[in-house]
This record gives sequence, C-alpha cells and structure tokens, in this order.
Amino acid sequence: MAKTPTKNTSGRGMRDLTIKVKTARGRKLSSTLWLQRQLNDPYVKRAQTDGYRGRAAYKILELDDKFRFLVPGARVVDLGAAPGGWCQVAVPRINALGERSGKAIGTILGVDLQEMEPIAGCVLYQLDFMEDDADIKVKDWLGGKADVVLSDMAASASGHKQTDHNRIMALCEAAAHFSFDVLEEGGTFVAKVLAGGAEGALQKLLKQKFTKVVHVKPPASRSDSSEKFVVATGFRG
Repeated sequence: MAKTPTKNTSGRGMRDLTIKVKTARGRKLSSTLWLQRQLNDPYVKRAQTDGYRGRAAYKILELDDKFRFLVPGARVVDLGAAPGGWCQVAVPRINALGERSGKAIGTILGVDLQEMEPIAGCVLYQLDFMEDDADIKVKDWLGGKADVVLSDMAASASGHKQTDHNRIMALCEAAAHFSFDVLEEGGTFVAKVLAGGAEGALQKLLKQKFTKVVHVKPPASRSDSSEKFVVATGFRG
C-alpha cells in the first residue's frame, strides 16, 4: 500500500540527472523510450517522494488549486479512479478523515474497472462503468447527491488516433450524463478528454447544464500529449 502523501509537492531538491535506458532483447524501441521517459519524468519522481500512486495525482491537484472544487464537506465521485492518485489528493482537501477540526467532513466514492488497494477515507468499488445499469449501481452506492464528479476514465489504446479519441469521448459523455443525475445545484464536473474534434459537442452539451465550461491543460499533463481536461462549474440543477 502506498504511504500517506506528504505535503511537499515542490519537487525541490531533486537531482537533475538523465537516466539512459538500453534497449533489451525482446523490448520494442517504443517501450524503451516510454521507460526512459518515466524514469526521467520529474512528476514521477515527485509522486514517489510524496507517496502518491502516480503522476496523475498532480493533474487534479493543479486543477483544484485553480478552481477550488475539493472543499471540506464535499461529496465526491471519482470515475476511473485506479490506481487512486486522485482519491489520495481529495481525502485531505475534503476532510474525509475529519482531521481538520471545525471543518465539515467530506466523502469520496471511487470506481474503476481495475481492483484498487484501499485508501483511508475512501470507499472504492470495482466496476465497469460502461456496463448496463452501472450508473444505477453507483447512484445506489452514493446514496444521495454529489458535489463533484471526476472522470479520469480512459479506454485501452488501439494505436489509431481517431478511434482512441472517440472511445475516450464516449466515456466522458457517459460520465457527463451521470453527473447530470447526481450533482447538487452549483456542483462541478471534471473530466479528461483528448483533442480531436468531437470534444466540441461535449462542450456544447455541458454549457447547457453549467454556468461555466473551460478546457485546461494542467502543467502535470505532458506537453506532447493530446490530453486536456474539461472543467464545468456551477451546475444549473
């Protein structure tokens, strides 16, 4: 189990060394390059130091620093939660463990196709959100309304850019429609999307339901990635 994240997210003190990875027998060049990038990624190093389960934790941390939706007492649903980095960030910010005296205690429900190691302060379920009636199950587990719906869901890469784009947009749209059912008035929806054209239709849909919709690429999102995030605030109810 990952250790409890520390409060040091500055990354200061990291040695600026570049690790070279040799191509091993049976390993593709693309795999070698990916491994080399991981070993030299400052966010990967920070995640290891701070006790987060992956570099993706910093994406939601940076988004929340800007938009302030993870507040004490918030009820949060995290779709595509594995391995749990977003949940780890949310726990102290919504005061899920009640460690901030005088502040409301929040709750977080994480769902993913993969099984996840437990996280203190979270309720985690293994479920394919695209299964029939999966949204009904999540609503039953939630037992009420939510203040924030997060989606970091992603389909397995096919190697075909447009196919991958369409798959992740389908996941994002499913998460959006789920948010329409469960969000409290004034609630927030945050989801990962890929640039590729179809995200315009999603943005149009969200603008009908939320007072403000923006696309953001946080610093932790790799510059060579087509990934970005849609942040919709002020759910109209």
